Amino acid sequence: VQLVESGGGLVQAGGSLRLSCAASGDTIRIDAVGWYRQAPGKQRELVAAILSGGSRTNYSDSVKGRFTISRDNAKNTAYLQMNSLKHEDTAVYYCNADIMTVLFRWSNFWGQGTQVTVAS
Repeated sequence: VQLVESGGGLVQAGGSLRLSCAASGDTIRIDAVGWYRQAPGKQRELVAAILSGGSRTNYSDSVKGRFTISRDNAKNTAYLQMNSLKHEDTAVYYCNADIMTVLFRWSNFWGQGTQVTVAS
């Protein structure tokens, strides 16, 4: 099982990006999904999370009202829509998920990360 992020890049302050996190491999079920970010010299922090049904979401105070997390369970994909981007949103963004594999075991997976750079 792999998580692959995409959609990062360079954007001007005030702009938008949409990140995707696709799970591939022998996936039976995906439970909670979280988007994290890590800026240079800082600890990795959780910015948004969504439960399996998609109805419950949580956001860090720093992104609340600007970022929206969503998921398409049919496609095993989660998204992070980022609007009104600020320079301080610059970081490597990672997705994380609890996944049941074909062995019917739950495991936690991380993606490889995607760079988001916001020019001020």
